[in-house]
Amino acid sequence: MKIKKDVDEKSIESSLWDACDKLRGPIDPADYKNVVLPLVFLKFVNDLFTEQRQSLIEQGLEEYVDTSQAYTKDNVFFLPEQARWGFLIGNAKQNDLPEQIDHALQLIEQQNKELKGTFAQNYYSRLTIDTQKLASLLDEINNINTNRGGHDIIGRVYEYFLKHFALDEGKKRGQYYTPKYVVDLIVNMIEPYHGNVYDPCCGSGGMFIQSTQFIKEHHGDTNDIAVFGQEYNENTYRLAKMNFAIHAISANLGEYNASGTLLKDVHQNLKADFIMANPPFNQKDWRDKNQLLDDYRWQGYKTPSASNANYAWILHMVSKLSQNGVAGFLLANGALSGAGVEKEIRKQLVKNDLVEAICILPRNMFYTTDISVTLWILNRNKKDRKIYVGDEERDNRNRTNEVLFMDLRKIGEPFEKSFIQFSPKNIADISETFHNWRQGKNYEDIPEYCKSVSIEDIENNDYSLVASKYIEFNQIEDNASYATKMQTLSSELSELLAKEAICRAEVTKVMAELGFKIGGIK
Repeated sequence: MKIKKDVDEKSIESSLWDACDKLRGPIDPADYKNVVLPLVFLKFVNDLFTEQRQSLIEQGLEEYVDTSQAYTKDNVFFLPEQARWGFLIGNAKQNDLPEQIDHALQLIEQQNKELKGTFAQNYYSRLTIDTQKLASLLDEINNINTNRGGHDIIGRVYEYFLKHFALDEGKKRGQYYTPKYVVDLIVNMIEPYHGNVYDPCCGSGGMFIQSTQFIKEHHGDTNDIAVFGQEYNENTYRLAKMNFAIHAISANLGEYNASGTLLKDVHQNLKADFIMANPPFNQKDWRDKNQLLDDYRWQGYKTPSASNANYAWILHMVSKLSQNGVAGFLLANGALSGAGVEKEIRKQLVKNDLVEAICILPRNMFYTTDISVTLWILNRNKKDRKIYVGDEERDNRNRTNEVLFMDLRKIGEPFEKSFIQFSPKNIADISETFHNWRQGKNYEDIPEYCKSVSIEDIENNDYSLVASKYIEFNQIEDNASYATKMQTLSSELSELLAKEAICRAEVTKVMAELGFKIGGIK
């Protein structure tokens, strides 16, 4: 078996697209990810196993290549022969290939208790897919280089399928994959380097993957954090368990439960030092009218509205913060203002001096929604204190009664024509501004970008957290921006028209070969 190396992300997407060609017809497009992701997992763990096996041989330890301890000591799965990728590829022409895949997954699950309940029993045996098509699917996945260091490969593939084949399903079920660059921004701003790290709606686990990567990059010890999460969607819960397993992260996700975090908190006694989350935006009718009226999470605040869960998520996370806890989470911009019970809760959050920063993100950063989104940072302790990030010491000044507002809508770079992403430099610059403000060095208010605001100013603005009420803006029409947008639009229209012409020519040719012409009989 030959495994291709040095494949970039574009090639990964190309391979995934070709893999989907093998599934067209018998499989609903929304289920493509459920078919492909366990196979990517198998390929991933096999690549790590093969690399470790080769290392043992090179060290003269060939006698241990079939000993599980020689792998598990380095957090690598030991794979029995029938669970190895090469075995499946070698038997891909057999009629019992679906059963062999199910058996391989079962063997891995049986040998690793942290994977209990990860794989649906006899899933591939129950698929209505031709064995030859399934074999071709394995060939396409064989083209993917899954050995990508600390990258979130499971989340990356999940994002691809959600984007291309399951957008409507994802929106209906509240499946919101958080792009890596947004996760990186949150991680670099709140710096989860020790203690309990929590995500109440953890999805495929990308927040935790990037947290451990951050710790490694800052010469910290990943054993200094304990990971806690909860996930509503059963398939995504399984993806998270796969993700944690291949990245050697020990995580407490509780048992899968259909009620979800707000209705059934499986970590009631948890106090977290760092919280990262991307809850479903504007979640409607999340509880019955008379349900959870006096829940422990609302103590000291009004009961959140049953019609929109935004402030229920906020108070849930507030209730989890430890004495020095910090939370970074995303919400739709609508949560920044508004009247009624939401205003009362927001007012109390400001009075309790929990709000540390409000960062407005550009539109079109997410595949599942194009609305503008805000990154909130809450902090239980804004007083002056030393913190340590790996081997670096930070002296954070006293920021009580202050809030930093940042407008990031003009930052970022285009990708895939209609989306915006943050570059590594963007993330570094934004994080530096935030940490400079925290430490009181090299920071200054910048029009149209950032402003440090007193709680008194927020009170005078009726407790609104809308950034434009505080950050100074220059009222000048951005002709350059307009020209750039029109140029981009013209380019896109030209490409669409070219594709339309090609499509028309191909349809005309096919119809002619059948003895017909467009508009009548030949």
